[in-house]
Amino acid sequence: MHDCSSQLHPPNAPRFARRQFLAGAGLGLGLTALGSLFADENSDAPMLSLPTELPKPAAKAKRVIYLFQSGAPSQLELFDPKPELRKRHGDDLPDSVRQGQRLTTMTSGQTKFPIVANPYRFAQHGSGGTWISELLPHTASMADELCLVRTLHTEAINHDPAITFLTTGAQLAGRPSLGAWLSYGLGSENRDLPAFIAMISRGTGRPNDQPLYDRLWGSGFLPSRHQGVKFRSQGDPVLYLSNPPGIDRSLRRDTLDDLAALNRLHDKAVRDAEIETRIAQYELAFRMQAAVPELANLSDEPRHVLEMYGPDVQRPGSFAANCLLARRLSERGVRFVQLFHMGWDQHTNLPKQLPLQCRDVDQASAALLRDLKQRGLLDETLVVWGGEFGRTVYCQGTLTSTNFGRDHHPRCFSMWMAGGGVRGGMTYGETDDFSYNITRDPVHVHDLNATLLHLLGIDHKRLTYKFQGRHFRLTDVHGEVVRGLLS
Repeated sequence: MHDCSSQLHPPNAPRFARRQFLAGAGLGLGLTALGSLFADENSDAPMLSLPTELPKPAAKAKRVIYLFQSGAPSQLELFDPKPELRKRHGDDLPDSVRQGQRLTTMTSGQTKFPIVANPYRFAQHGSGGTWISELLPHTASMADELCLVRTLHTEAINHDPAITFLTTGAQLAGRPSLGAWLSYGLGSENRDLPAFIAMISRGTGRPNDQPLYDRLWGSGFLPSRHQGVKFRSQGDPVLYLSNPPGIDRSLRRDTLDDLAALNRLHDKAVRDAEIETRIAQYELAFRMQAAVPELANLSDEPRHVLEMYGPDVQRPGSFAANCLLARRLSERGVRFVQLFHMGWDQHTNLPKQLPLQCRDVDQASAALLRDLKQRGLLDETLVVWGGEFGRTVYCQGTLTSTNFGRDHHPRCFSMWMAGGGVRGGMTYGETDDFSYNITRDPVHVHDLNATLLHLLGIDHKRLTYKFQGRHFRLTDVHGEVVRGLLS
């Protein structure tokens, strides 16, 4: 196990609260670089060590692009067809299927649970015959690259704990996110950009969906340099990248050098490891001033590439624009890019909202895979697509001939992965005739995260951090690598 608690907090050194660090950082520019730590070659800022002694499986992937669909897409309408349900449409869900399992407060008071058949057509695609809905025609065209998992399951039944669980391995807030663990375990491949970047887009199906919180890309109890940097959808991707009037790059450099000297004097007095992090954050932010504007400028992209991502790619902050930025970040060596697309919570009006959500993401998701493959990057980039849980087979509220909605369903849901060492063109796991219970090859959230780490060359049982006397890890004390997903 790797224990850097002693090196981060030397004996008898005062321990500073995170709030003290943030309050004392001073320049807003330094706060833009909370995601990574790399010492500048021309400064005395120290490099803090990474857990290089970790035994590593053979890494298939170098980096991850995680396309998180916040709100929980319906597996019944997208990836898990149950045509026999048309014969049962409107019937009450049998108690033998539900088995007394807990329900959300939104449907627990219902006296009837009418089954809703999926109204959309499915077809088989690719050499493996992967079943994909007509709502995702572009995704279907990449079926041979997809490893579709139908049997994910989770312990959380409401959004915030479920998203927190998927991204941090715990339902309660405070643990490091997956990207923070990867920054801690693997570091960055680019000294001018953070190791971990997050971006948010708002869905057209349900624009005012439940909120997302910055802790979902936070570092928890890991050193703050591993926190994700959130790119903004308007203006500069990161605040304070542009120098204020009257300040040029040379003056900024002199200011940071003087500030670093003061911070080092303070560090000698108090021996607080966060001071080293602060110095390095300012240095990374200075380099980001040159790297990020070039990264965010899409004018150098050929027309055929822009067209491949669809018309929304020209709209800053859209899912399509963020997918293209994710490719540009990935080819520059950013370790972990996580896109959060909101709006998938179809409790009502599913026939109206879900097609709009699919239109938001379908073309851009497929374009990202195609783009990475054409550039020779897909084999070393793991792409993940999915939400925090699934949707119920029964209707929430009143079922009509034109309208219905589905409640939260943690017992089975679908995700797909591509590239980075997973088996393309396959479907893993089976659910029952109602897409309600798993009948073969279950994959728990901890198993998913263990497998993602394995593909990146990390043994999930050995990547640990000692905090408050305990060695913590992303998968807690659970998780097994799902070998059937590996190429």
